[in-house]
Amino acid sequence: MDPRIKPPTDQPAIKTVMMPRDTNGEGTIFGGVILSLMDQAAYVEACRQAYHRYVTVSFHKVEFHKPVFVGDIVTLTARTVRIGRSSIQIHVAVWAQRRSEPDVIIQVTEGEVVFVAVSADGNPIPVFPE
Repeated sequence: MDPRIKPPTDQPAIKTVMMPRDTNGEGTIFGGVILSLMDQAAYVEACRQAYHRYVTVSFHKVEFHKPVFVGDIVTLTARTVRIGRSSIQIHVAVWAQRRSEPDVIIQVTEGEVVFVAVSADGNPIPVFPE
């Protein structure tokens, strides 16, 4: 493991309740809302590793395992997978606590987000100074 990577914490990157405004035509939470939350959770983790301006480069291996419903409390956890020269790869897991079953928390989505650290003018910079 890369010694520069700070170990994961037990703290969620984001925790929120899903609202009716977040639904798709089927009445479940729109996948784009989940992707947006994943992007934000990954950013929180990237900044925990090294505080920079980051831009999202890509999402990888995103899997929607189960639907998310209005009223679910959603928790996103994030851990750093890899740090390159100017890039950082973050794994994000999304968990839902069902309103109908408050004692049950299930993983609903997971994937990886890749960021590049950039300067104020948008040019890539090292995640860690060289």
